Amino acid sequence: MVMRMIALVRPLVPIAIALAVGGPAIAQSRDGAFANPFHFMQRDGEAIYHSVCQGCHMPDGQGAVGAGTYPALARNPRLAAAGYPVLMVVNGQKAMPPFGGLLDDDQVAAVVNYVRTHFGNAYEDAVSATDVSAARR
Repeated sequence: MVMRMIALVRPLVPIAIALAVGGPAIAQSRDGAFANPFHFMQRDGEAIYHSVCQGCHMPDGQGAVGAGTYPALARNPRLAAAGYPVLMVVNGQKAMPPFGGLLDDDQVAAVVNYVRTHFGNAYEDAVSATDVSAARR
């Protein structure tokens, strides 16, 4: 009986993992099969923020306190050093998981640039995918 249950459930495991990681945010191939169930498909910084970041940092970037402490990104002076948010996104810290394996260099640069130019932040020195790649080493 147990073996039969496993046989029925096994084909659903990749779908369950993909939904747990990001649901419709997961990259899909043209035929609808999962191209990489551990990579977000959004390319625009705002879309990445809304799909990945706002759950903890809130839609307005104000952060939150509750089950964990999620720092405010709004008017955050730590974002002045462009490398700081790159390292946080790629490597994570404390309650923030590392997203370096889920986002490519262009995506990390896009979301970092979005955060650094929104929510009352006006840091105009843009981060490039090359900068992100160097930070990964």
